[in-house]
Amino acid sequence: MPNPFRIRVAALTAALALSSVLTGCGDSSEGGDLTAQKLDWKSCPAPDAAEGSGDAPSPLPGGGSWQCATLKAPLDWSKPKGATIGLALIRARASGDASERIGSLIFNFGGPGGSGVTTLPAFGEDYAALRTRYDLVSFDPRGVGRSDPVECENDAQLDNYFQQDATPDTSAERTQLINRTQQFNAACEKNSRTILPHVPTTDAARDMDLMRQVLGDRQLHYFGISYGTELGGVYAHLFPKNVGRAVFDAVVDPTQDPEQSSLGQAKGFQLALDNFAEDCTSKKTECPIGDTPQDVKNRIARLLADLDRKPIPGIVPRQLTQTAATNGIAQSLYSKDFWEYLTEGLEEAYAGDGKILMLLSDAMNGRSQNGEYSNITAANIAINCADQKPRYTADYIQRKVPEFRAASPLFGDYLAWGMASCTNWAVPGAADHPDVSAPGSAPILVVGNTGDPATPYEGAKKMVDALGKGVGVELTYKGQGHGAYDSKNKCVQGAVNSYLLEGTVPKAGTVCT
Repeated sequence: MPNPFRIRVAALTAALALSSVLTGCGDSSEGGDLTAQKLDWKSCPAPDAAEGSGDAPSPLPGGGSWQCATLKAPLDWSKPKGATIGLALIRARASGDASERIGSLIFNFGGPGGSGVTTLPAFGEDYAALRTRYDLVSFDPRGVGRSDPVECENDAQLDNYFQQDATPDTSAERTQLINRTQQFNAACEKNSRTILPHVPTTDAARDMDLMRQVLGDRQLHYFGISYGTELGGVYAHLFPKNVGRAVFDAVVDPTQDPEQSSLGQAKGFQLALDNFAEDCTSKKTECPIGDTPQDVKNRIARLLADLDRKPIPGIVPRQLTQTAATNGIAQSLYSKDFWEYLTEGLEEAYAGDGKILMLLSDAMNGRSQNGEYSNITAANIAINCADQKPRYTADYIQRKVPEFRAASPLFGDYLAWGMASCTNWAVPGAADHPDVSAPGSAPILVVGNTGDPATPYEGAKKMVDALGKGVGVELTYKGQGHGAYDSKNKCVQGAVNSYLLEGTVPKAGTVCT
């Protein structure tokens, strides 16, 4: 099983899916002649299956429409004049006076594996203030969505893949999990042999510098969220002199290897669950899922143990398994706005109906209501495995389970066994962790959220230190959920907007509550 808890885009799209259901060193010359290409901007089509399906983007507020184009980039950046691939782009032109336009602001919303082409218009209103002086731009990174997507298994096979027991208790279950993981990985190699070696984050960073040049910008102005902060850090390392105004939100710790990252997430999601339980039981109205915070967590643990023995009806014909329920619970902890869905989902699951928790799990996994999957899981695994050098055996993971379980009784086993996803992967990983040192870069605003489950708060300080002296500027948000800007906290948004729009760098160590 993959470790899906870093998939930012799935967390964002869950709000839309649920509300619908429940209410109805390189230099800037790289790229050769491709830097001179002209983009053919046209009206955007509806997202394809790999991007997550759905409708074409709605018209922009005040008139105008989203525009889409395809950027040609080298398949292999070591052969910049060789074969090319197409990278899908989307933009909304700046809404303000042309004389005030700064340039393009490029977004990556995370994953890795999320489609920026579908996410930016879905949440574009959140960035309306930034659009006054920027063209808002996002893209499907290589291997994602319309950008030569990694393909592994078909929809029926993925239904089976996500129903498997991802927290094995016996030797037989462990063997079954490893064999099923190898089956998935073999399908990726068979169906995506050409693209698999060319999806690491360093290649995506080089794509962004080509994008910058083709868009006509002297510097790259950037807004990275979750994995997007890692991508931004790698870009800053490769092209420090090309960094313009950049913001990192929901910050990945660049100093951690995959095991340390997964263990950190176990602690982060446990903290978020603690906060959820405390919130539910501290309200004046009765909490329907427990009398005390510990009672809430005990009942969830019993539910998961029961589901391990006997799943309950989910979304016909699928059942809610222990794995799907764990995944759904994690999904709901990405934002405090989702906590009401978690409460309702748990209440219904206790009564034998697993529909809401399964909807949450489906949103995390990129499954639409028509049964089609986006390629977010395939791309997530492919990019992570291309980036990450360590390969963990079943015996090693089994020895580590107690440490993970101590960090989180609920999520520990799941996150530990998620480390098996790159075992026997066809392409070797690049490094233990990314290099984001960026001497000479312009200031980068690094925003950490104290209640972030997926990218724990401590990672923001680690990113600031790794970027180097005079580059990273840390801002703290004392809040809940994955990320800070989209919490709509006025202090956070004011600081980010002031930097991106006016170039005003907040004082290092600023705290927003």
